[in-house]
Amino acid sequence: MAETHTLNPKQGPQEFIAFHIGGQTYCIDIMAVREIRGWTPATPLPHAPEFVRGVINLRGAVLPVIDLAARLGLPQSEPTARHAVIVVQFSGQVVGLLVDAVSNILTLTPDAIQPTPDVASEVARTFIRGVVAADKQMIGVLTVKNLLPEAAASAA
Repeated sequence: MAETHTLNPKQGPQEFIAFHIGGQTYCIDIMAVREIRGWTPATPLPHAPEFVRGVINLRGAVLPVIDLAARLGLPQSEPTARHAVIVVQFSGQVVGLLVDAVSNILTLTPDAIQPTPDVASEVARTFIRGVVAADKQMIGVLTVKNLLPEAAASAA
């Protein structure tokens, strides 16, 4: 379930799950996605970073939920029944990503993914590995491992 970080033109097409956050469209490698579920109110954790919504019960397992808008520096989401949680796995770590809505599955070739522009901040380039022009919009391609909380990422 490793995610590629360099764009290899010899690599074949890859599938990505596209979703919306605050009027923007992003996508992540479908190989990191375990499931997509509806929003369930999370139990807050004391002293957790602002982008960690809390934890939910996923078939008997405790699943931390990250507000992806807050993680990307956008205004925090106010979840409704229309929101979704994308359950991702990276290096044994399983986390839910709260998004406004899941839109579709994209099949992208490596040459369709343009590098993140140099004018983007270093923080933006940490989360966004590239940009795709599709359907009259720009779609940010996110790096799953960098979305995880620091403690979880370093423990993985």
